[in-house]
Amino acid sequence: MTKAETLEAAVHGADAAVGGTRPFSRFEWMIAGRYLRSRRRDAGVSVIAGFSFIGIMLGVAALIIVMSVMNGFRGELLTRILGVNGHVIMQPIDTPLTDYDEVAKRVAGVAGVAYTMPLVQGQVLATGAGSTSTGALVKGVRGADLQKLTPVSSNIQLGSIEHFDTSQGVAIGSRLAQSLGLGLGDSITLVSPEGDVTPLGVTPRVKAYPVVAIFEIGLSEYDASYVYMPLTEAQLFFNSEDKAQSIEIFLDNPDQVVSLQGPIEQAAGRPNYTVTWQRMNESFFSALEVERNVMFIILTLIVLVAALNIISGLFMLVKDKGRDIAIMRTMGATRGSIMRVFLITGASIGIAGTLAGFVLGTLFCLNIENLRQFFSWVSGTTLFNPEFYFLSRLPAEIDPSEVATVVAMAIGLSFLATILPSWQASKLDPVEALRYE
Repeated sequence: MTKAETLEAAVHGADAAVGGTRPFSRFEWMIAGRYLRSRRRDAGVSVIAGFSFIGIMLGVAALIIVMSVMNGFRGELLTRILGVNGHVIMQPIDTPLTDYDEVAKRVAGVAGVAYTMPLVQGQVLATGAGSTSTGALVKGVRGADLQKLTPVSSNIQLGSIEHFDTSQGVAIGSRLAQSLGLGLGDSITLVSPEGDVTPLGVTPRVKAYPVVAIFEIGLSEYDASYVYMPLTEAQLFFNSEDKAQSIEIFLDNPDQVVSLQGPIEQAAGRPNYTVTWQRMNESFFSALEVERNVMFIILTLIVLVAALNIISGLFMLVKDKGRDIAIMRTMGATRGSIMRVFLITGASIGIAGTLAGFVLGTLFCLNIENLRQFFSWVSGTTLFNPEFYFLSRLPAEIDPSEVATVVAMAIGLSFLATILPSWQASKLDPVEALRYE
């Protein structure tokens, strides 16, 4: 009998005697653990395994961080935009809105409507004590309605809006006050192109108002441009005596705006035209959703590349451990047992990298504002400048379902990456592997 025939007989005899090992037994975990531990002869395999671990960890962490920041952006913008602007904007048709008070009361009686706010607004040029000027949006509202605007009323930095209707002053955003060098009690000069009609034409209307309150909504665009004025003053300033330009309607649940739009129009009792917040901000939030989906796809590629590294590392390990596989086969290890050894080896890298990425990403999201301030201090520059990114702080909102999806996807890719190398290891012929040993 030749040496090869002797080896083949030994293998078949061992298989018949042992009949296979218990799936995922201690023996299989022990062998997989030995393969994962670095030795000098296996340095190349260990380096690839290390890069695979780091790649999966960074990919999962990046996915969690980016998705959480995008969720935070959308949530913060949605909260602030809907907190300051009406969920439904009603405008008159055919005749001016001189009966705004009665219409507002009828609409406020609709189930699901929180409150209504008659409004007069217009673009102006705002000037402070010096020569600095900037564009601003004046919104004429009633004092009681301004008290209901939580993003404004609960974020008054200086002054008060308690007696706003009789103050004959204005409330301005903190960034607008900073850019114009204004403080509490200073006068802000407003210039409106919709001025008085004279024989020489229309002359701009110019009037100075004392600053009675300074607020900070947290949305830089609004803090830098919004000026709230008593409704009666705004009617005089914009030549809209005894009428409103529109009525802003705030709902208990902004997501029900479509179902409430019809009842609101009917309750008005006059010809009107309504626009919902979804329609007004459709392009903005659609762009955010597209960017979020694209970032998810791009960052998923990082995890995919790391999974491919697992494949290459396991193939190298199988080739390097051919003699060990043959010896285990002659000692009674089944093909399934060999496959499970390499499956455990590759999956351990993927699971460990995924869990490390989950921890890293979660910790980063929970401390993202502190990290932003630290890196701003180290670099000496303002990271995430509110003037360009709308919000005054970097938001992050962790969605458990999205995190679970990211973790499941990373673990799934890791398992898929181990199947082919593990299957190749189980198909290795021990006779051929030991023929020339």
